Amino acid sequence: MSIRKQAAQWLAIAGCLIAALTCNAQDITVTGHVDPEGAAKTSSASASVVWLVPVGAAADSPAAPMHAVLTQKNKMFDPHLLVVTRGSSVEFPNHDPWFHNVFSLFNGKRFDLGLYEAGSSRTVHFDRVGISYIFCNIHPEMSAVIVVLPSPYFAIPNRQGEFSIASVPAGRYTVHVWNENALPATLQALSREVQVSDASHSLGTIRVQVTMAASVPHKNKYGQDYEPPSPNNPVYVQP
Repeated sequence: MSIRKQAAQWLAIAGCLIAALTCNAQDITVTGHVDPEGAAKTSSASASVVWLVPVGAAADSPAAPMHAVLTQKNKMFDPHLLVVTRGSSVEFPNHDPWFHNVFSLFNGKRFDLGLYEAGSSRTVHFDRVGISYIFCNIHPEMSAVIVVLPSPYFAIPNRQGEFSIASVPAGRYTVHVWNENALPATLQALSREVQVSDASHSLGTIRVQVTMAASVPHKNKYGQDYEPPSPNNPVYVQP
């Protein structure tokens, strides 16, 4: 075998090794634990979201949009907490035997889907980052939250507070935390910069001060109190 061919083979092998090492470096799983503390200790850690936003040039790479479903069933939204990337579309199918009117008037995506009957669906395009609190204009007990992020590196902790974020490239990130029962100032104070690598991939325990003051009764889409349901009104019950 000629020296030139041997050199070519070694270069090919070296290329494969570099590609393998690069692939492994791109496949870091970031772990951690969320621990709600305070007056609303009954707040579940699963009412939280933890996400990483790249620092530097990588921050300019947009996350791929998603397609998700927030179902209406038994006068409830399922799931209660939904996380998607910016540009994603979310379907709102009505699986109840009566009308619903889904709306959000907060700092995330503002929309009003109007009345729509059983078996039908509406879709909303979430084109901006933020927290959208979702309600039904007919049933005050219905509520959900859609968290729209600029990054695909996120996780919802389980009931024990444990979470993992898979396939995170090595690099510098800003950690962000959100909890349904925490005040904005509390959450902002939890943000910090971290370095993710094979040797540093745990965020440790994130203690979130929660309070029932963060959960207040909501009004209907007109800013008024909800009216008591009328059994004879076809808006509430369909044949």
